[in-house]
Amino acid sequence: MATNNFEALLPEWDSNPEMQNKAIVGTLYKALAHGDTSTVVKLLASDIEWWFHGPPRCQHMMRVLTGESTYTEFRFEPRSIEVVGDCVIAEGWEGAQVYWVHVWTLKAGLITQFREYFNTWLTVRDVKPPGWEIGHDSHTLWQSQPRDKARRSLPGLVLAI
Repeated sequence: MATNNFEALLPEWDSNPEMQNKAIVGTLYKALAHGDTSTVVKLLASDIEWWFHGPPRCQHMMRVLTGESTYTEFRFEPRSIEVVGDCVIAEGWEGAQVYWVHVWTLKAGLITQFREYFNTWLTVRDVKPPGWEIGHDSHTLWQSQPRDKARRSLPGLVLAI
């Protein structure tokens, strides 16, 4: 059974926690698109940790989630949603000038952390020591795949998990 009283929002057949996390993030975007604030509130921890990288005027998701603006002012329509450990990464772009990546961290079916990267290339790397391997190098788990990567120059960041 899913937590936080939103069982009906998630596929019943999927007991895999990673796929449930992906479904929760997908549900969040759908709820935002439909202006369903009651569902959004159920998916987010009340003390969600927030991190943003990009121009301050582009903190669109923060303004939507805090009610400062409506979802119609800037529409987040993910082009891909992928799971990396306990993180769910959503990526999207709007036209030639807007590219964004959202990294959502979930604990027990609740979104507890949100990182937003606006017009920034992101690389997610594994830096956990494997325990017994000597000389283990971190490796890339996920990397931005914007459609116009060859034609744009944007700052890049590495997220170590």
